Amino acid sequence: MAPGMRVLLVTHPEVTIDPAVPVPDWGLSARGRERMAAFCARPEAASIGHVFVSSERKARDGADMLHERHGCPVTIDPRLGENDRSATGYVAPPRFWEIVDRFFAEPETSVLGWERAVDAQARIKAAVRDCIAAHGDRVGDVCIVSHGGVGTLLLCDLLGAPISRDRDQPVAGGGCFFAFDGSAWVLEHGWRDIVPSASDR
Repeated sequence: MAPGMRVLLVTHPEVTIDPAVPVPDWGLSARGRERMAAFCARPEAASIGHVFVSSERKARDGADMLHERHGCPVTIDPRLGENDRSATGYVAPPRFWEIVDRFFAEPETSVLGWERAVDAQARIKAAVRDCIAAHGDRVGDVCIVSHGGVGTLLLCDLLGAPISRDRDQPVAGGGCFFAFDGSAWVLEHGWRDIVPSASDR
């Protein structure tokens, strides 16, 4: 692993919600594509050397946009997927957010059959470490295009903090990123909106 390897964990932005379509097959909405295009134009994106992405369509849509803009290779890793919620399928808000609260508050419990938070955290951590190793000494930063839930779990691990929804991304529709040193496993900065703002400077 290259010393000081920078890793960006990016969550997909807004999606087209369709209860008739399995959640992993939802794609980015027009608004989501607009915001992802803003991320592709950021200086951080120009430094990406390899994109690793969840197999879920909404994440792949974002990775494809990075590839189209910068030509970086894209590798799919299903382990980068969101916490497994197939036991319930689509659940509409506000009930969905009530279940999410329990998911984070009871990390060692399978809430309504969902993947346990501790298991999802171990999975995303192992997957990201393998992605970093696969990139090796190649030029450029590593970009992980994934999801808000598992992104929050990874952030908690990087901070050495207990699993908590208090660390959740600040944009409700998704579309945030954080950066860390993949070699030292040390956070560089926490969640930022993928759309640049004055506070990023």
